[in-house]
Parts: sequence; C-alpha cells; structure tokens
Amino acid sequence: MAGVSCLAWAPDSNTLATGSDDKSIRLWDRVTGSPAHAVAHRETAAVDGMGGADVAASSRGPAGRGAARRAARTGVSPDGVRGGRTGKGPLLGHHNYVYCLAFSPKGNILASGSYDEAVFLWDVRAGRLMRSLPAHSDPVSGVDFCRDGTLVVSCSTDGLIRIWDTYTGQCLRTLVHEDNPAVTNVCFSPNGRFVLAFSLDSSIRLWDYVSGSVKKTYQGHTNQKYSIGGCFGVLTDRDDDLAAEDNADGEHVRQQAFITSASEDGDIVMWDVKSKEVLQRIKAAHKGVCFWVDVHGGTMVSAGQDGSIKVFRHRPRRGGHVKREDGDSDRYGAVNGHLLDGEMPDAAAADEELQRQVEAEAEAAAAAAAVSPGQHVKEEQL
Repeated sequence: MAGVSCLAWAPDSNTLATGSDDKSIRLWDRVTGSPAHAVAHRETAAVDGMGGADVAASSRGPAGRGAARRAARTGVSPDGVRGGRTGKGPLLGHHNYVYCLAFSPKGNILASGSYDEAVFLWDVRAGRLMRSLPAHSDPVSGVDFCRDGTLVVSCSTDGLIRIWDTYTGQCLRTLVHEDNPAVTNVCFSPNGRFVLAFSLDSSIRLWDYVSGSVKKTYQGHTNQKYSIGGCFGVLTDRDDDLAAEDNADGEHVRQQAFITSASEDGDIVMWDVKSKEVLQRIKAAHKGVCFWVDVHGGTMVSAGQDGSIKVFRHRPRRGGHVKREDGDSDRYGAVNGHLLDGEMPDAAAADEELQRQVEAEAEAAAAAAAVSPGQHVKEEQL
C-alpha cells in the first residue's frame, strides 16, 4: 500500500487530495470516502492549457521538449497515451513521490510538487494535466496559490522561492535569502501581498515578493532537520475598545493576525504578525517532533511524530488586549482530550468515526494535518 505524503482540502470541503510515495495523486469524496474522478498520465501527456492554448507537460532536455511539442500538436504523448478521463484512477505524471499539494481558491486547479523537482498544475474538473513547471534543482517542498488564483508560489530545498503566473507558466520572481537555507514550506498571506517561508535555520521569513525583500523574520521554534509546516491565522475576540470594529451583531470585535508553526521540540508557536512577539506557545503538544499545524477559523490542528493528531479550539476573550505568552498560555485549548478538558467540535453524525480516529493515537507518525473550510479534520500518516 502506498504511503501518503501530503494532503489538501478543496475549498468546498467536499474533495480531499492526497499525494503518495508511489508518484500518484488521488482525489477522494468526503461524503462517500470513495475515489473521485481522475485522469491517468504516463510520462508526457498533451492537454488543453489555460485560455484555450495547447500546452504540454514535458520531460527535461531537448528531446523531451521536442516530444512535448509533437504531443501538443497531436494530442498523443510519446508513449502513445492520449490525455483523458480514466474514471476514478489516480493522477499520474510525476517521476518521484509527491511531496506537497494545494488547491486554487476556486478549487478548479490543483498544484502538486514532487521530488522530481517539478510543479504540476491539474485541471480538477476535467481531470487533465494543464501544465508542468520545471521549477527547481532539488525536491519541491511547498506550493500555494494566492487568493485570486493567478499566482503560484513554490519552494525547494535548493533554497529558492519562485512565483509563477498560473496562466502562462512564466516564472515572475525568484526569491533567495543571502544565507540560502533550505526552504521547507511556503504560503501566501491572506491579502496576497506577501509570502511566508519556513526554512531549516529555525527561521520563518515574510517576503515582499514584489520588491524581493524580507520584511520580517520570526524565531522561537526549532527547525534544523525536518520539513515542518505552519500558516497564517486570525484571533477574534469581543472587545469594548473603541478601536475595535463592529461585527454583524453590533458587537465590538478585535481581530489579530498571527503566524503559527510546528516545532521539532514538539511545541506549537504563534507570533503576532506585526510585532513578531510570541502570542502563545503550546509546550510539548506532541512527544517528539510536531510536524504540521493548520488553522481555519477558530480551529487548529497539529500532527506529530508520536502518531497523534490534535485538535484545538480558540477561546474568545471579552475585553482587554491580547496578552503575551507569559500571561495567556491557553488562547487555544485542546478539545480532543489530549491536553485540556473540553468537548469535540460540533460535527454531523457522518463525522463521528472521524472524531474517534482523531482521538486515537496512530501507530505511525502523523506528518501532516489539515482543517477544511467546512471544519472537517484529516490527518496524513507515514
């Protein structure tokens, strides 16, 4: 059985994409648990590109590029395989195991990064490979879309961060720090203006990709060996402060943007985006390495080397400003019985089995976890 190396939820929460060490990508229906439609591609396949132009996913080298051009004209790849739907089979095309996945905001495009050093863009609805980007000289460790889907960012252990035009496949910008540390994860900021990069020098950098400069550097976690992940989030609290904004119910609310990251010492760390101060440190969230943290709304999940996936729920506070680490150690409290007492998140009966799986510790290390927009939790195990 193939090992799952990465996963991503579609924006509508109905489809889960998984990447495996057998070089394949599979799409799953959340309700039925069965495979969704997919298309098989072997080696090089000609497909319909964006904007109606014919493009091809090509192998490296002159021969590969020539074969790709011929495939684009004929619609048949060099090995005789024509791109098309093959029912519920996997998405094939990568030459090494698939390491990272990301859906576009509309859910119609899936980006995949692989140890073959390439980024693939897939048409999810048609089940076709749209474009292959020869992105890096080392394994691709992270991919993400900006909020309107027009840009893709990729990163690699080669230390490079690259911004791509989704529609043309053109590399618009290459970012590299002067120390050139390996970059293990990357994501766009919610406003699409910045890129957050996680590196193997225990640093997280906020890049202005237009100017090509680092705006802020966040430190306080440990990341020297493993590929760990994190993301942006927002804390929302009711507040009587006049500076706070009114919500739909007429209440004053205070929103604070933060960055969260896993850590090799098992902690989860959250920083204020602007001040870079540590807002909260959940110590020993996992035994051993905490590999991944994901946030959606008030729900946060983490995955660790101890084989567990943990669910946390933000506890809104009324009045007062956001306290710092030493005075506010439980802004996020565990709700699955691992750390603090509490109740499981509300979920339909169909998700009861998933809740039991979340509570149980797995035999293998859980390397990644993700919260869907619909608040469904899924883990990925090695």
